[in-house]
Amino acid sequence: MSRIGKKPVELPKGVKVEYKNQVLKVTGPKGELSQVFNTDKLAVEVKDNTIVINRGDAEDKQTKAFHGLYRALLNNMIIGVTQGYSKKLEIVGVGFKAEMKQSYLVLSVGYSHQIAFKAPDGVKVEAPSPTNILISGIDKRMVGEVASKIRSFRKPEPYQGKGIRFEGEAVRRKEGKTAGK
Repeated sequence: MSRIGKKPVELPKGVKVEYKNQVLKVTGPKGELSQVFNTDKLAVEVKDNTIVINRGDAEDKQTKAFHGLYRALLNNMIIGVTQGYSKKLEIVGVGFKAEMKQSYLVLSVGYSHQIAFKAPDGVKVEAPSPTNILISGIDKRMVGEVASKIRSFRKPEPYQGKGIRFEGEAVRRKEGKTAGK
C-alpha cells in the first residue's frame, strides 16, 4: 500500500467532510473547498474523527498513485479551511517596490512601466512594506500559483541578486567579469 495513502487524516472540530459522486467537499471555519476524484476505485470512509482513503483490491500503478495524491490533497484542504496558507515574497533592488492601490498590487521593478496585478478570488495579496508581499488564502495550490506569478515578473538575477524572491530563498550568485589581467 501507499505509505502516504494509508495514513488516516485527523478531522479537527468544526470541519465537515462530504464525499458524494466522486466529489470531496471540505467545509471549515475559513471556507469551503472541493476536489473531484478522477477514479472510482477509491473510497472515502469517515470514522470518529479520522478519515481514511481506501483503494480496496486495486493494484494498478495509476490507482496506487492516486491513493497517495488524494490523501495529500485532502490533508491540504483540511489545513486550508482551518489554518489557511500564506507565502511571503521579498523585493530586492534599488528603487524596486510594491504597493496596494485599491485591489491591485502595483509593482515597480525596473521596467519603464509599473505592473498592476489583481489577485484571483479566494487569494488575498497585501504589501505590508514596500519590499515585502504577503499572499494568503485557503487553497494551497492557488496561493502557490499567485506567488509564482508575482515572482515571475522579475526573477532574481544571479549577478547582483535583484528581483522578487521567496522569503529565505537562497539565490546562487555568480562572479562578474574581472578587470584585465
